[in-house]
Amino acid sequence: MSKKDFFTYQAQTTPHPLALEVSHAKGSYVYDTDGNAHLDFVAGVSACSLGHCHPKVVGAIKAQLDEYMHVMVYGEYVQKPAVEFSKLLSSLLPSNLNTTYLVNSGTEAMEGALKLARRHTGRSEIIAAKNAYHGNTMGSLSLMGLEERKSPFRPLIPDIRFVQFNNEEDLIKITEKTAAVVLETIQGGAGFIVPKNDYLEKVRARCNKVGALLILDEIQPGFGRTGKLFAFEHYNCTPDILVIGKGMASGLPVGAFVASKQIMADLKDNPKLGHITTFGGNPVIAAASLATLKEITETDLIHQTLAKEKLFRKLLKHPLIKEIRGKGLMLAPIMQNEDVADYLILEAAKKGLILFWLLFEPKAVRISPPLTISMKEIEEGCDHIISILNGYRPNTVN
Repeated sequence: MSKKDFFTYQAQTTPHPLALEVSHAKGSYVYDTDGNAHLDFVAGVSACSLGHCHPKVVGAIKAQLDEYMHVMVYGEYVQKPAVEFSKLLSSLLPSNLNTTYLVNSGTEAMEGALKLARRHTGRSEIIAAKNAYHGNTMGSLSLMGLEERKSPFRPLIPDIRFVQFNNEEDLIKITEKTAAVVLETIQGGAGFIVPKNDYLEKVRARCNKVGALLILDEIQPGFGRTGKLFAFEHYNCTPDILVIGKGMASGLPVGAFVASKQIMADLKDNPKLGHITTFGGNPVIAAASLATLKEITETDLIHQTLAKEKLFRKLLKHPLIKEIRGKGLMLAPIMQNEDVADYLILEAAKKGLILFWLLFEPKAVRISPPLTISMKEIEEGCDHIISILNGYRPNTVN
């Protein structure tokens, strides 16, 4: 394996990938092929909830590999890991979120949720938020509120309207024509924007009034990352459809959408096979998901998340950091400008600390480490950040 082969044979998504050559990963560290350890403050973009190669997750995967892997398309055979995961998840959610449809990624889960909302309500209009990010497939892309990213791929799906997140005056746009309102519980790509002034409660009330469904995207903030199992628990707002993914299986590709049995039933008849997937509910990935969910909910990791947030906020104080947005271990220090953010991320990569960008806020730096990260590791990484910022001079980005 070489970087040359990487650039020659693998499709690229940016002009200048970081191109770290990975040897192995364990706990809070990724190791390169030269033997250097890189402290991971990103966790595969919030995916590796329990760090890298958590023994309980690896054990569950290996045990399932000895039983069976893929045997049949989703929904036809009774496969124990998927059933047990769905049952446990139901026991941890509000009573109306009791039926889970397992798929392969967050964006696929969003596609299923959109179809379900239109099918259930008989309406076509979908309302999303400006600067939203729900994935990159055509339906999810249609919900993105940033035209420069959408325009090369038009035409997209019709009947999408936009509101400004946290803007109560925009709620009047939710009407009897609306099938669903789709919101990230905490806006991710926009800069980890949290709801304010009971915003989600007010959206919920408006949806109830006009008969629209509320879809909450918890792909990133879900599974303990914000100090609750799901972020909507902070805001007294229960969705009709919950969309999940990322940290659900500690690094394996997975997603799901969850609704009531009554709503979900609309996908199994008139027409039959209203939503189908070959590999959704894959038993190996479901086993990893079950092990992850058990570990998160049977330990004090969720409680620790809030203490770890406090430590990050205490240590990350510097004139070049204007504020820290987000909640729990979903944090975004906002730098003085884009140049500082780029400098910090690129210099950190040289010094063995993994940081990353956010999609739509160029001044933001992503901090979304494994939930299992230790206080000592947080202190180590924050020391690096402060040291790098102390060395910043204008026009030093390379």
